Amino acid sequence: MSWDFFVPVCVGDLVKTGGINQYVVQDVVPPKQLPPYLSKFKAALRSQGPLCILEHFDTGYSVLQHCNSVELAVKEDTLELLVQVVSGLAASLPALLASTSVSADERKEKLNAVKMSVYLLCKLTETFESDSCRQSIVTAPGKGGKKGKGGGEGLLQWDSEREKVLQALVQLLQLDIRSLWSLSLVEEEFISCVTCCCYKLLENPTISHVKSKPTRDGIIHLLGVLIKKYNHLLGAGVKVIQLLQHFEQLSSVFAQAVSVWSTEYGVRAIIGEVIREIGQRSSEELAREASGVKAFASFIAELGSLVPELVIPNISVLITHLEGESHSMRVAVCEVLGEILVRVLCGDGLDESGKADRDRFFDTLQEHLHDTHSHVRARVLQVYTRIVNSKALPLFKYSEVMELAVGRLMDKSINVVKSAIQLLAAFIAHNPYSCKLSSADLKKPLEKETAKLREIKAQLEGKAPVAVIKASELWAAMEPELLVTVTTELEPTSEAKEEEDDDRDVEENKEAEDDRATAVKVAQYLRVNKYRSAVRLCIRARSCFPKSEMFASLSTLTAETLMDTLALIFKGSDEDTSELSQNLPPTPQKEAEKEGEDGELKKQEMLVQYLKDTETFALQVERAISVINTMLYLKTTSVVQEAVQFCVTVCEFSVANSVSGVRKMLPLVWSTDSAIKDAVVQAYRRLYLNPQGETIRTKAHTLVDSLSELMVDASLGTIQCVEEIVQEFFGSGSNLQSTVVQVLWERFTGKRETSGLHRRAAVLLLGMAARAEREVVLSNLDTLCSVALGEKVTEDFLLARDAVITICSITDHVRQSKGAPFRLPQDHQLFTCLTQAIADGVVMEDPYWQSFMEQAVRLLYFMAESPDQLCTRLLQRSARLLLDQIAEGGELNKDASQMQDVSQESNEQGEQVNCVCLAQLLALCGCVAFWQVSHLERSVSAELRRRRGEKEEREEKEKGPSSKAKQAANESAMEEELGLIGASAEDTEAELIRKICETELLAEENLLSAFLPLLVRVCSSPGRYSHPQLTTSACLALSQYMMISPSTCEENIRLMFTVLERSTLPVVRANAIIALGDLTVRFPNILEPWTQNLYARLSDEVPSVRQTAVTVLTQLVLKDVLKVKGQVSEVAVLLIDPEPHITSLALNFFNELASKDNAIYNLLPDIISRLSDPERGMTSEDFNTIMKQLFSYITKERQTESLVEKLCQRFRTAKTERQWCDLAMSLSLLSMCERGFKRLQECWECYSDKLTEPGVYQPLLSITARLRRGAKAQFKAQVDEFEKRLTAVHTRGLENVESPEMDEENQKGVGSSEKTVMCTPPPARGRTRSKRGQAKPSVSGRGDDSFVTPQKSRKSKKPAITFSSDEEEDEEDAVMAESETPKVTTPISRTSRRARLRN
Repeated sequence: MSWDFFVPVCVGDLVKTGGINQYVVQDVVPPKQLPPYLSKFKAALRSQGPLCILEHFDTGYSVLQHCNSVELAVKEDTLELLVQVVSGLAASLPALLASTSVSADERKEKLNAVKMSVYLLCKLTETFESDSCRQSIVTAPGKGGKKGKGGGEGLLQWDSEREKVLQALVQLLQLDIRSLWSLSLVEEEFISCVTCCCYKLLENPTISHVKSKPTRDGIIHLLGVLIKKYNHLLGAGVKVIQLLQHFEQLSSVFAQAVSVWSTEYGVRAIIGEVIREIGQRSSEELAREASGVKAFASFIAELGSLVPELVIPNISVLITHLEGESHSMRVAVCEVLGEILVRVLCGDGLDESGKADRDRFFDTLQEHLHDTHSHVRARVLQVYTRIVNSKALPLFKYSEVMELAVGRLMDKSINVVKSAIQLLAAFIAHNPYSCKLSSADLKKPLEKETAKLREIKAQLEGKAPVAVIKASELWAAMEPELLVTVTTELEPTSEAKEEEDDDRDVEENKEAEDDRATAVKVAQYLRVNKYRSAVRLCIRARSCFPKSEMFASLSTLTAETLMDTLALIFKGSDEDTSELSQNLPPTPQKEAEKEGEDGELKKQEMLVQYLKDTETFALQVERAISVINTMLYLKTTSVVQEAVQFCVTVCEFSVANSVSGVRKMLPLVWSTDSAIKDAVVQAYRRLYLNPQGETIRTKAHTLVDSLSELMVDASLGTIQCVEEIVQEFFGSGSNLQSTVVQVLWERFTGKRETSGLHRRAAVLLLGMAARAEREVVLSNLDTLCSVALGEKVTEDFLLARDAVITICSITDHVRQSKGAPFRLPQDHQLFTCLTQAIADGVVMEDPYWQSFMEQAVRLLYFMAESPDQLCTRLLQRSARLLLDQIAEGGELNKDASQMQDVSQESNEQGEQVNCVCLAQLLALCGCVAFWQVSHLERSVSAELRRRRGEKEEREEKEKGPSSKAKQAANESAMEEELGLIGASAEDTEAELIRKICETELLAEENLLSAFLPLLVRVCSSPGRYSHPQLTTSACLALSQYMMISPSTCEENIRLMFTVLERSTLPVVRANAIIALGDLTVRFPNILEPWTQNLYARLSDEVPSVRQTAVTVLTQLVLKDVLKVKGQVSEVAVLLIDPEPHITSLALNFFNELASKDNAIYNLLPDIISRLSDPERGMTSEDFNTIMKQLFSYITKERQTESLVEKLCQRFRTAKTERQWCDLAMSLSLLSMCERGFKRLQECWECYSDKLTEPGVYQPLLSITARLRRGAKAQFKAQVDEFEKRLTAVHTRGLENVESPEMDEENQKGVGSSEKTVMCTPPPARGRTRSKRGQAKPSVSGRGDDSFVTPQKSRKSKKPAITFSSDEEEDEEDAVMAESETPKVTTPISRTSRRARLRN
């Protein structure tokens, strides 16, 4: 073969005249004539094999040249032929390459065939790939999800064909075809031809998809062969960087490729090349290449996860990016560090260098927990989570990282907070300390072990010295035996005789480096009774150290001189004694004792350190739990979900205080957010409803234990939430239900030893189960009565109360059942036990009796037939028992000392009664009165309606069906008639109930009426009846009596408000607020004049009273029971209350109020007027804090505009500088826009004369500064002009400012301003110095007289600035006159009816 084929740079170069012996394409076949040429090519391939490419190259080249115009079938046939050629060459070349006798022509022939076939195959593959990408764009799905219509059906099989091409190329290039070239130097153009094809295929957008995995793997392996065998290392590194800059999707592909090249092909240098190229990029370059940065970051992170051990040598290059501006690169480097720490630098087998690298990497990660970018902080926390989950975090780092994670819980970024919660959960799940983490439990063991450690140290330091035997005494003891040994050794016969026997000793004890060391060795031999070795060593030292002073006497070797030398060495001089003794070996016994003491000390130190670390970790966990528990009610759903999962984790690992979080998230089962609700339900199902155990009974015990733990000391709200969970369990059809019920009954009845708390939890859980299935309790009603309400009921009223609550769960009121009411006869054992227990408890001083009594009376009215008769007999019996107690007390003539705190005079006989017992009787009366009214209005009324409905149904059935024609004709009339009849009947029933309440319940023949005068007397005479429990019970009972009828309420309403304001007991005031709130709902017209007195309690000095007041008023206002007026300013004051809980309640009030249309907008001017009143004495800081919160609810532009005018008008009536400043500050808090600014300009006359005050000028100046930001040029000019006017008036005064512009705009501007200055009264500076903190408890109507919007503004024609609070208020009736409020013992004005009741 006379020519050579050179791979061209461009396709067209092959048709040009080349150099000497260079192949040139002779015949480019036209597209239409290609099919017959391809047929010849195919026939030649069958007959000649792959070498036919030498003759038919022009055909393949013609297809390549006309690729845009040739038919697709022709191109596909050509591709198939070329694949067969390359595969054929791959099959035939091994024999040639293995042969040693190959001619040059044959080698050239094969080389040209390889280059020609590979060139055509690669170029045609690139053509197909371009057509495929173009076709995928054309046929991409549109908006409707339908693919566009177009050609290219033949390209559908390109994916499989592409794999065949890659397989053929890999098979060929894996052979050592370098020997075909001279000197085995493969030309660069040939390598570039293949690599360009590979990189072209990698540019496909779908190359990273799962479906492209075979193609991806083929390209990676092909490039791996080229890198390893064909010197493509540098080119591959450069190309990886270039493609990453332009194709972000290739990051994971190249990470996989580089890992394969470095591991499977052993080309580790490729990692260094690529990483070094990325590391050398400056921050400015990375900032310019946004997509490239993301690709680089993703590539580094992916590579680190695949081959972390190979990245370590180049990590120093990457760490420089931690100081760069790109947060994506910082994230990637931190993730690489995490992978290295998890998979390489972990475990106990690290050397010192590895430990140093590990610690340095951990320090680097910790620094970036405080990174400026939230995404970096979040990802670093996630890296730490993986490290902790992999148990790769060193123990000494736990406390430090834990503290940083707890600190990140306060981060502003939601993602950081979520990641911090996940990390803390991982810490707890994989903590190396203890399964139960409680700092309180660890405190005592730590103190005990620390004290023990101090004792051990003290013993070792102050240990008594052991008696030491002097060297001279030891020498005297050993001298006779030593002399015999010396004599024996100096005999000539013995020296030759025993030389072999002691040769070993001599070898072991060769001469030391100096005479002193030899002397020490001799002394050691003497100490351990090795006399022969000592003598021989001494004799040898004589010849070794002839000039030594120690061995100088041995110049003449005799027994005497040798003994003198040994004596000198052993006893020594005084100064050498200590040094010699230090070098002497200790005895085995002493050595064992010392080792034991040191070991014990070391163990104790390790134990104390372990306990200290555990306590530190437990404290951090408790702090984290307290912080995360507060996140359960955040608005961000994802954070709440993470907090719920954290609570589940800490509970599963039995962390101390974990139940607090579990209880706190219980109310979230009522959340309106379905995601949060589902998370909580799943959490409780995981914690409590899926117990672990081998048997069903074990699972049941575990489930009951868990739920009981949740019920212990739980609040009412918690119990209601647990009830929802338990009902779900009993409604799920679990096979554990019957066993769980059985275990609960066993615990309640005491068959298994349990505490009182768990017995009560068991009976409450039975009640919850009964809501789903009534028979659980109904079939065991006798057991409940005998166990909880039997003879021992007075010993445990709490158990009795919970049993009554459980029985209530089967009543119609709780189950909301329809049909005939479920009631039991009066003589049932249940009611006998209840009445007995209530009556007996009246004359006992049990603190839990009242809660039991309230539930018991409720149950009587829910389940008993004619409960009013039962309760009448109960009251008679209780009163009789109390009277008997009084009589017994008189007969026994008890000492005054026994009765000093519970004595009271009766009406006539002067006998004494126990105040606690009387209080309990009054509480029983009030409870009966309340439930009697409830019984009439709920049970009796419902029964009347049910009976009426049944009667109407019977009458309709008796009448029979009427004729259809008549029914159709009168249908509408019938409906109207029936509706009227129904309404009339309901009105009649309601009127009947009202009449009974008004006339019969408190009639003289009714026992309830007998106690009303006593209640009034106790409440009206706090000086005489001063016992706290008696006063509390009487006031509460009186309020329950007032629920009976409007007349009773009207008669005693003034007394209740007097108690509310004058009582010295906070609990009485709080109860009165709750009672008056209920009365407001029941009798709103009666309570309406007294609204101001309710608001007055918001300024009570006791936090519990303020909290109760704001809770009650929030409910009344939000349910539209109370009309919202200016008194809401008292609620606004609570926004700065020192108690955080009260502040949150006030904030919640305004949040809810803001949901009502324009409510806060209407109230704001009056709130500002009341809060800036000089008599209130509120500081500017507090005023600003309140207003900032309230103005945050003003979001509408029209509201802002109207408020600007409103507030500006109030400048006219403001009398003090402080009021001016407050109004200006309020204006500055509005989010003002262009229209609001225009209104501010129009109201210039209202405030222009006040601008000399800095407190007015500065807020208005801040408005202009805010408006100027982002304003248009025209509007900005207006703002600048307005600011100039403000500054001019502020610096020179209004009367000194001449403004031609103002004269042009408004001829009367200056005149009206001067008039305003003259009409505005000077500020009363003396009045502004009111004492701070002297806010009145109740704000009377006259409190706002000095700060009222002028009448003109209320008659304004503009409806947009009309406020409901500007209406005339007539509340004079609500203020108690001096004559109506007595100051001594009875603070009410007696009426004839009251006098009659009292007598």
